[in-house]
Amino acid sequence: MNMEQRKRTKPELLIPASSPEVLETAVVFGADAVYIGGGAFGLRAKAKNFTMEEMAREIAFAHIHGVKVYVTANILAHNDDLEGAEEYFRELKNMKPDPPDALIISDPGMFQIAREVWPEVEIHISTQANNTNYRTYQFWWQQGAKRVVSARELSLKEIKEIRAHIPEEMEIESFIHGAMCISYSGRCLLSNYFTGRDANQGACTHPCRWKYAVVEEKRPGEYLPVYENERGTYIFNSKDLCMIEHIPELVEAGIDSFKIEGRMKTALYVATVARTYRRAIDDFFEDPEAYRQNLPKYREEIAQCTYRQFTTGFYFGRPDENTQIYDNNTYVNEYTYLGIVEEVSNEELVRITQRNKFCVGDVIEIMKPDGRNIPVKVEAMYNEQMEAVDSAPHPKQTLWIKLSLTPKVSDLLRVACKETGPS
Repeated sequence: MNMEQRKRTKPELLIPASSPEVLETAVVFGADAVYIGGGAFGLRAKAKNFTMEEMAREIAFAHIHGVKVYVTANILAHNDDLEGAEEYFRELKNMKPDPPDALIISDPGMFQIAREVWPEVEIHISTQANNTNYRTYQFWWQQGAKRVVSARELSLKEIKEIRAHIPEEMEIESFIHGAMCISYSGRCLLSNYFTGRDANQGACTHPCRWKYAVVEEKRPGEYLPVYENERGTYIFNSKDLCMIEHIPELVEAGIDSFKIEGRMKTALYVATVARTYRRAIDDFFEDPEAYRQNLPKYREEIAQCTYRQFTTGFYFGRPDENTQIYDNNTYVNEYTYLGIVEEVSNEELVRITQRNKFCVGDVIEIMKPDGRNIPVKVEAMYNEQMEAVDSAPHPKQTLWIKLSLTPKVSDLLRVACKETGPS
């Protein structure tokens, strides 16, 4: 595939999934591929992750819908990890009815084990491997990797140079949306130093989001706040990456897979980013002028999921002070996630597993995969025993609800926050 052919081919939209519910949401709301983690060897140990049984079931679900599934095994392995990795890759290889479509790996030892246990598997090299130049890409291609995930520190100019120096068949995957890490491609020691939980083993406690003060060495115990305003400063706290307005530049650079960060995020976040980027990518390839005209709509919709203000990261040069948030570590949150429609009865009652409190009489929204957001009124609510209730205060309750307009299975229910802004 030459550069002109590549520009005419839609990039893959790659969406994170922390659980079966979130994976199915990603599939329904527009993902071309999803990436998930098992119970070990991935860099999101605090995510719900997937048991082997769940993984097998959800890979089959994704494949039925024409969506690929990639499994992360991107820890920086220690000696004690190696024997377990062999068994893990063997289980994935033999998974029924379908194994995953690729493994995401950063550690050369883990790469070698995967090649020995499962020679035919497609391997993608994680951003954790610090992939910043075309010789690194060439190296991994020679080892048998199909795809390399670019370091977040690369500009579009650098990615374009990489594309010019690697085989046409080799794929470039790049993060285009989500949280940014203060450390080089996620290689962080702060968490281990402060809490003993190793970020490079999947247990990051996100100390970059904490509030800090300065201590002068000859005055121990005197903590001097670094003021930006009356609330102090969060000197390591980056804004979130968002490239929804720059699809043409990403395509021009030769990126094959647009990756969304967020394997700790909710189904509402995943539905919002998947649906919005799906529409933006499709619009650009069908009619670039329509894409440009719709930019305000994309911006409005993408801001309806939880985020920390937006930046374009390193793509257009080195970030400056405007890419950091110094006064707080909170998110902007405009909508609250209520649940996903799991079943619709003959009486047009809707079953959900409720995630946040709402009440009879509330006006909520049905969020549909096709882009529509439909306001509806909650007319009645029943618990699992079909007893009428006014509200359900406990998360994860099974509810049957009657809405003024009946949604479909897999539609998502949300409600606007009473006060928007940092929460």
